[in-house]
Amino acid sequence: MKLSKNFSRAEIEHSNTAKRLGIKNEMSQEHLENMQNLIDNLIQPLRDGIGPIRISSGYRSPQLNKAIGGSSRSQHSKAQALDLQYWSDGKMNNKFVYDWILDSGLEFDQMINEFDFSWIHISLKKNNNRSEVLEAYKDDKGRTKYKFAEV
Repeated sequence: MKLSKNFSRAEIEHSNTAKRLGIKNEMSQEHLENMQNLIDNLIQPLRDGIGPIRISSGYRSPQLNKAIGGSSRSQHSKAQALDLQYWSDGKMNNKFVYDWILDSGLEFDQMINEFDFSWIHISLKKNNNRSEVLEAYKDDKGRTKYKFAEV
């Protein structure tokens, strides 16, 4: 099922971890509506603006999210978030995505620079979006923490 001219349901639901562990990772109708909102209003406009992007993590069923150690409040499990990577001239350049979204004026809920631009987490809800820009890092005990980014 195509969600837009460049993104499919299969791409959003794909997970090597789910396959390996035999976890069903399919979106419900409510999840599909949330994902369609994200694709239509943020991800496809991003793709149209910069070219191909790689979705490194899409929808996560609660069982899959637990298996990978994701937050119990993860927007991935609500089909409101994706993790992205952008490659240009054979090099990853996720800061380009980050800057492009900030400059675009597109609405988002959260955008997270994950561990010095290893990937970009981006989310969008149907309403009450926070426009939060965060940075993920590891504390001295190796736990993931978040702080507001300077933009």
